[in-house]
Amino acid sequence: MVEDEEGLVSALRSGLGRAGYAVDTALTGAEAVEKLATTAYDLAILDITLPDTNGLDLCRAVRRGEIEVASGRELRVLMLTARASLADRVRGLDEGADDYLTKPFALVELLARIRALLRRDVTNGSTQLHVGDLVLDSARHLATRAGRELPLTLKEFGVLRYLMSRPGHVVSAEELLEHVWDENADPFTQSVRVTVGTLRRKLTQEGEDPLLETVIGRGYRLRGET
Repeated sequence: MVEDEEGLVSALRSGLGRAGYAVDTALTGAEAVEKLATTAYDLAILDITLPDTNGLDLCRAVRRGEIEVASGRELRVLMLTARASLADRVRGLDEGADDYLTKPFALVELLARIRALLRRDVTNGSTQLHVGDLVLDSARHLATRAGRELPLTLKEFGVLRYLMSRPGHVVSAEELLEHVWDENADPFTQSVRVTVGTLRRKLTQEGEDPLLETVIGRGYRLRGET
């Protein structure tokens, strides 16, 4: 999230965190450029008016590949700004933003727009992910296996959501730490291993096939067909 209003940054970081998102923040364009180059983000939320640059220019630079972006120029971008005129909205979309939301706004609407952007190219527009008999509904924040509701913590839900978007692929602990935890997470923490361990136990009851496996030296893989 690139926003220079510190009060709004604090409030949104808290609200998005309660919804299970890992949020890194930048108060300036320069800080955003530095973080975009080192972390493969799923979504960037950009204000237009920043102390050292214009959010529209930053968005255009991302789309044109003029700045290094770890997640590539197809990074999803949501403009979040007080500029509400039709001309501003049109320009924002023309400069490469995927969505445009004006201030003031309701957190529930922002969350709905984030969900819509993040499910593109993953669920064909649905709020649900399906892998075998696993179903994860981001809008309802609900996960089930064979109809059995899974009592997941926020981090377990985030890890499962990330793994379900990449079924059959080996995902490293570092990748999970980057996408499910925020920039304040200790890179030497055992949080990923502990969270995957508790998630594994919750996914499989007696008599059920194990779904989550450890690939020694590489990471974790969710088995099953979408």
